[in-house]
Amino acid sequence: MRSPSTLSPTPAAPGGLPLIGHVHRLARDPLAFITSLRERGDVVRIRMGPTPAYVVTDPALTRRVLVTDAADFAKGGRIIDALRVFFGDGLATVADGDTHLRNRRLMQPMFNKAYIETRGPDMIDQVRSMVRDWPEGSPRDVFADMNDVALAVFLAALFGTGLPDHLQSEFTALMPEIMKGTIRQTVLPSWLTRLPLPAHRAHAGRVRRLRELVDQAIDHRRSSAPVSSPLDQAAEPQGCPHAARARQGAGLFDALLDARQPLTHQQLQDEAITLLTGAIETTGTTLAWTLYEISQNPRVEERLRAELSSVCPGRPLVAGDLDRLPYARRVLRESIRKYGPAWMVTRTATRDVSLGGHRIPEGADVVWSPYLHQHDPAFFPEPDVFDPDRWTAERAHLARGSFLAFGDGRRKCIGENFAWMELQIILATILQTWPRLCLTSRRPRAQAVVTVKPDAMTLAFHRRATE
Repeated sequence: MRSPSTLSPTPAAPGGLPLIGHVHRLARDPLAFITSLRERGDVVRIRMGPTPAYVVTDPALTRRVLVTDAADFAKGGRIIDALRVFFGDGLATVADGDTHLRNRRLMQPMFNKAYIETRGPDMIDQVRSMVRDWPEGSPRDVFADMNDVALAVFLAALFGTGLPDHLQSEFTALMPEIMKGTIRQTVLPSWLTRLPLPAHRAHAGRVRRLRELVDQAIDHRRSSAPVSSPLDQAAEPQGCPHAARARQGAGLFDALLDARQPLTHQQLQDEAITLLTGAIETTGTTLAWTLYEISQNPRVEERLRAELSSVCPGRPLVAGDLDRLPYARRVLRESIRKYGPAWMVTRTATRDVSLGGHRIPEGADVVWSPYLHQHDPAFFPEPDVFDPDRWTAERAHLARGSFLAFGDGRRKCIGENFAWMELQIILATILQTWPRLCLTSRRPRAQAVVTVKPDAMTLAFHRRATE
């Protein structure tokens, strides 16, 4: 580490204004602004209101923040503070320390691949029942559809089958508005977010209602979960505390309800909200962009359908097929690379620290951007081109740690295994159900909210391959 006297001045981003700093640029064109910082240096100082923040543009330095020197960069910053308003102290936002480690260890078994696979049949049934009822040939808002499907699938996986319809519909209505309110609180100056404005009161009301819905879902799960008999318990494999719940009708959340070290009511709420948000917004966004890219790349669609036909010819998808669909996974991975899902994440410096030869003061926000790294031409040649084959074994090494959609280190997304399973199930089921899809709107533009979502996109689905 360099001594303070040899540290380089941190370059400042141009275009800052008094009082608001670079908020206007983050609000007006955030993706262009964040990617432009790469040209300014490995670490660039911006201002979010009057407060400075340090954007890391070099993926090697981001790895230091997330992995090598993670103790110097705690989970925090403006984005995390805004998310805590409705996440509470869920796994994604709780401070580093004993509580985070305890809860992560407690939740890890529910995201082991073998345990997730017990939910596969119900997830496939849920997707099939929704997508087969779409009217043929009618333009559909694909982003909304994918969020609805992702939410329904995750609710079935999380809380088991039989969740009342009204809960699902209210979750679907609330989540997009809550995410909009959260990102608004992230980019606005902190003094402005504390004013009792109508938009802020509405956001707080939606958060309260979300917690009420989570309570109802948890109560439903508790009341409908089968009680295992002593014989059932004796038959459970030793060392597998969740085996009794891995049966028809159960949900992933039962692993927390059955935990030997139970969470408090508040903790159950926080974790449910964290899981729902992480599984819906990112999954829906990725799927919408994937369907768009398929509609624009006939060769990609042809290879996807050929792979699917060879793996499950003349029969519906089953969970055991997923590992035999490598090209579908490459297509999804390329969608995640090109479009996010998250575009800006923050940490907080726990002490004065040198990063890439620049001094980061204690308490400062440190910003890293998966979108910025995943569009770096040094690691992803022609980054705006959709190319699933950049993820073949021969070429994937070129990424060299720049694919950070799921984070890295001890705070890496715990639900990555589930995300891949859900994405593959939904994509494969749509392709099996609908032999042809076509874009019916103009080409969508990327819009940075929490994820990088399409501003407008409609597709039509057809049951005949050609018309």
